[in-house]
Amino acid sequence: MDNEHYFIRGCVESPIIGTNEEFIWGVWVSLSKENYLIVKESWNQSELLEPMLGWFSTVLPCYPDTLNLKAKIHHRADGLRPYIELEPTDHPLAVEQRDGITIERVQHIADELCVNNKSDDSLR
Repeated sequence: MDNEHYFIRGCVESPIIGTNEEFIWGVWVSLSKENYLIVKESWNQSELLEPMLGWFSTVLPCYPDTLNLKAKIHHRADGLRPYIELEPTDHPLAVEQRDGITIERVQHIADELCVNNKSDDSLR
C-alpha cells in the first residue's frame, strides 16, 4: 500500500469443538517489505517458505480489538492461502484458535454478522 505498508491475505483457523470442521476467518496481516518481496517472488514455486512474523491487520467483529495482534504466517503449497497463527495470548481469538470454538459460539458470530449485514443493506 503506497510502497509503505505490505500485506498478505491468510486464514485464521479454529477447530470447532466436537466436530472435524474448522471455523475460518479470512484476514489481512502486515509484513515487512523484505518478507513481502520474498513472498511475491516465490508465490508460484513449489518450495515452501519459512514462517514469517506479521501483525494482524483486520478488525474482526465479535472480538475485542484485533488490530496489531502478533502473528506468524505459515505458507502453504498448492495456492492455498497462508495459515495465520496468532501469538499464544489470552486474547479470545487466540484462545479459540488454540483450544477450539464451540458450535454455539459459531452460531453467535453468524447471527451477529447477519444482523450487521442486514442493517448495512438498509442503508443502500
